[in-house]
Amino acid sequence: MTAESNHLSGKGILAGKRILAVDDENDILETIVDILDMAEVDTARDYDSASAKIRTGRYDLAILDIMGVDGLTLLDEAVAMGIPTVMLTAHAVNPETLMASIRKGAISYLPKETLIDLDDLLEALLGAQAAGKPPWKLLFDRLGGYFDERFGPDWKAKDETFWSDFSRNWQVGRGIQARLKNDPRVRDIGV
Repeated sequence: MTAESNHLSGKGILAGKRILAVDDENDILETIVDILDMAEVDTARDYDSASAKIRTGRYDLAILDIMGVDGLTLLDEAVAMGIPTVMLTAHAVNPETLMASIRKGAISYLPKETLIDLDDLLEALLGAQAAGKPPWKLLFDRLGGYFDERFGPDWKAKDETFWSDFSRNWQVGRGIQARLKNDPRVRDIGV
């Protein structure tokens, strides 16, 4: 069954998932709710309400804007609660926030220009994660050209050590370690 037929039949990875979407722009939240109609999407428009929902809700995924809602701080909170998190941004699309998202444990970083493909990207990312494959590798396979065009062809050269280390350690990167450290299933067995 293809990803498209899974989506149409409601049998994709996202079907029935509880997702928290956080953005200060209501039209972005409405778009996310519409695109992810196979899931149960809860929304928040500011840091305080999003933080409260992260602490008290049970979510399978969080989608966080970086600007306007203090998304990188929310990322820390979501990772601490074991919630896989995708960063979604327009104004903060730059190598620094991309690297910060990786370091803090996000499973992906998506420009808002890719919002139209959000369901397909999330299905692929979560599918890769569920199969034990690194979602970041999938992201760079799919959107590497976008980042090269947006940041310039040699954008990784400025932080060559980071990217070299990251490329060698797709599966055990700092972000994954941060999520594992906060995952009670792993922490409780002393790993």
